[in-house]
Amino acid sequence: MPRIVHFELPVDDPDRAIKFYQDVFGWTIDKWEGQEDYWLVTTGPDEEPGINGALFRRPNPQTCTQNSVDVSSVDESVAKVEASGGSVAIPKVEIPGVGFVAYCQDTEGNLFGVFEGGPQPE
Repeated sequence: MPRIVHFELPVDDPDRAIKFYQDVFGWTIDKWEGQEDYWLVTTGPDEEPGINGALFRRPNPQTCTQNSVDVSSVDESVAKVEASGGSVAIPKVEIPGVGFVAYCQDTEGNLFGVFEGGPQPE
């Protein structure tokens, strides 16, 4: 069963947000090298329950928190989203060396990602 594996928090002031989450929860937050305005968040050890995520600079006031679900195929998941009444907000893109992601909206207008990780096909 696909599960949420990553969250993304939009922020207006990355330095302020990083300080807040480090002070409140003790999270480790580091700039993702090669990615502009994207910081990786480690919320705890991998062997404990929970997920990690990221902070990113909010591109517009409507941008909301997004969760990404691990799927075996982004293409198949996008087809299921559309067949079930949802829509594609951002088509499939490659995250070099990591996998693929597409962002969709459910029937209630909530934004979420579908993420396919692992080795990339040639």
